[in-house]
Amino acid sequence: MEVERVQAIASISKIIDTIPPEFIRSEREQPAVTTYSGPVPEVPVIDLGNPDEESVVRAIAEASQEWGIFQVVNHGIPSEVIQRLQTAGREFFELPQEEKEAYARPPDAESLEGYGTKLQKEVEGKKAWVDFLFHNVWPANRINYRFWPKNPPSYREANEEYVKYLIRVVDKLTRYLSLGLGLEGNVIKDAVGGDELEYLLKINYYPPCPRPDLALGVVAHTDLSALTLLVPNDVPGLQVFKDDHWFDAKYVPNALIIHIGDQIQILSNGKYKSVLHRTTVNKNKARMSWPVFCSPPAELVVGPLPQLVNEENPPKYKSKKYKDYEYCKLNKLPQ
Repeated sequence: MEVERVQAIASISKIIDTIPPEFIRSEREQPAVTTYSGPVPEVPVIDLGNPDEESVVRAIAEASQEWGIFQVVNHGIPSEVIQRLQTAGREFFELPQEEKEAYARPPDAESLEGYGTKLQKEVEGKKAWVDFLFHNVWPANRINYRFWPKNPPSYREANEEYVKYLIRVVDKLTRYLSLGLGLEGNVIKDAVGGDELEYLLKINYYPPCPRPDLALGVVAHTDLSALTLLVPNDVPGLQVFKDDHWFDAKYVPNALIIHIGDQIQILSNGKYKSVLHRTTVNKNKARMSWPVFCSPPAELVVGPLPQLVNEENPPKYKSKKYKDYEYCKLNKLPQ
């Protein structure tokens, strides 16, 4: 069966200046109705190059408790490495449709890997204004090159180089998050799988949309992962839910956007918050983003860290295998 990709729908929608009804959100979700228009608090921006490590740890812990999201600058990934990643991804999405379909996610696949459009069941049968490509990028034994585009020819090298730097950033962040809870620096990384931590890259492609006031690129959700590190292009669209409002996150050139995911919320017994976020779309430009979801291996059991639990502070979450948590979440079942 032929799946209709959002990129193709967008080309037609542009001509007729409207969008199909399944992309029109209810008023509870429409960006024009629900985006806060008053003075917007800014998502914290943290300088990872600051030599005062204690103040970095404190800033990350505060942002993770209050926001569940922050941006990092001076993270050590050269800007040309990020540019090559972005160029390779953009060139893939500019290929003819049939060439992209060679990487389509198999319909009955267990894993998320591959090119696709619809990720999970949505209430009211609505659709999100996005096409995407998923593939594992680390560790080496989890990589399936069948889902890595051969075109553009620079694709593989650009991704491998980016990941090499990204691993160092993840190591630094998990260490700081541990220290921010008053624990030894290795605790969080060990609890999410140590060197078996899995890195899944997703490229989101949000085509221009004639009615950005009515559609969403990705609906409100928290990330399943432990940690998500995201590179956006310069078209804003990320919104964060805080204090009962949807706020636009400011675009900061060369910053990485860090989301605290569900697994770190669970490990910290709710002290760090998994951020509720969504994506809006743009009338004239394609927005793209490159999140890497860092998640525990499937069989690993994740639960509140014993060091953080006592009689006054009992566990708020069940301990369960990551794959069971993922299954419940993707199928909208209670945890």
